[in-house]
Amino acid sequence: MTTILVIDDDLSVRESLKDLLEIEGFQAIVADSGAVGVMLAEQQVPDAILCDVQMPEMDGYQVLHTLQQNPITATIPFIFLTANATQASMRQGMTQGADDYLVKPCTTEELLAAIATRLAKHTAFQSQSAKQLNNLRSSISLSLPHEFRTPLTAILTSAELLGGIADEATPEEILEIAQTIQSGTKKLYRLVQNFLLYTKLELLLRDDTLAHTLPLGETYEPGSLITEIAKRLAQQRDRVADLQVNLDNTILACPHFEVEKVMTELIDNAFKFSAKGTPIQISSHQDQNAYHVTLINQGRGMTKAQIANVGAYIQFERQYYEQQGVGLGLAIAHRLLTLYHGQLIIESVPNQSICVEAIFPLGQGTEE
Repeated sequence: MTTILVIDDDLSVRESLKDLLEIEGFQAIVADSGAVGVMLAEQQVPDAILCDVQMPEMDGYQVLHTLQQNPITATIPFIFLTANATQASMRQGMTQGADDYLVKPCTTEELLAAIATRLAKHTAFQSQSAKQLNNLRSSISLSLPHEFRTPLTAILTSAELLGGIADEATPEEILEIAQTIQSGTKKLYRLVQNFLLYTKLELLLRDDTLAHTLPLGETYEPGSLITEIAKRLAQQRDRVADLQVNLDNTILACPHFEVEKVMTELIDNAFKFSAKGTPIQISSHQDQNAYHVTLINQGRGMTKAQIANVGAYIQFERQYYEQQGVGLGLAIAHRLLTLYHGQLIIESVPNQSICVEAIFPLGQGTEE
C-alpha cells in the first residue's frame, strides 16, 4: 500500500488529510511538527510527503533540507502545503528541491492529482535507475571477467612456460617470454587504473565544492603533446602510415594530465576500432574560448542511440566484435572534459566513419 506522510501543526488539517487519503486507498501517517515528521520519514520511508511550510521550531523548508541530507529520504516526492501563495514563497520551495507546491485550501482533485503525478514520476525515475543498474551489472559481469582474464592468461601462461624451459631456454626465448609478461602486465595495470580513475571522476562530479576548485595548471602548448601521443600509439598498433596529424599552435591552462588522458583514450579508440590501412586524421582549431581537437577514423562507427548511451563499462556489440576494452575510454574522456568545463562531441555514420571532437577551454593565462 502506498504510504503518505502528512506533516502539519494544525490538528484539523492533519485529520482531514488523513481521512481523505485513507478513503482514497492510501496509508496515511501524520506528524504534528517538523522534527517528528523528519523522524517518521527516516523510520518509515513513505512514498510521498505532504508538508506545511509555516510551522514553529522547524518549518517546512528546514524539513526539506534535513531530508535531502539523508540518502534514504532525499528522493522521496515532497509536496508543500501552505496558505502563503506569494510567488516568492513558491519559488523558494521549488528552488530548494520541492516537487510541487499546493496552496491551502486546495480541492480534493488538485491534491490527488499532485500526489498521483509525483508518484508516477518517482516510479518512472526508479524504473529507469533500475534499468541502468541492471545494464551496468550486465556489462560488468560480461566484460570484466574477460578483460581481466585476457592479460592474466597471457601472464600466467608465459610464466609457466618460462618455468618449464628455464634450464634450456636461450636468451632470445627468455626475452620474448619476458616481453609477453610485460605486455600483459601493462594491459592489466591500465585496466585497473582506468577503473580507479573513473570512480574518482564520478565522485568529483557529484561534489560541486571540489569540482569548482580544481586547479587549472600551468600554461603550455598541447600540440606537441598530442602529436607525441598519436605517434606512440600508431607505432604500438603498427599504423604509422595511417596517421595524419595537423595541429594548430595554442596555449592552454588546463592540467597536462587532462589533455594527455583524454587524447590517449580517444586516439587509442580510433586505432582500436578502425582497420589497418585506413586513415586516422587528427586536426585542431582554436576559437575565442576553446581549443578544438578533432579525430576522424573509418570503421564501424556508432548509432545515435549508442552515442546517447556512452557510459562506463559499456562496449557496444561486444558479442560481435572482439576488440579489447570495456568502454571506459570514452566515459573517462567525457568526465574529465566535463570537470574542466569542456565538451565531448561525437558524430558518426554507422559502418562508415566516426568524428570525435574534444573541446578544451583555453583557461586563465591564455595568450592572445
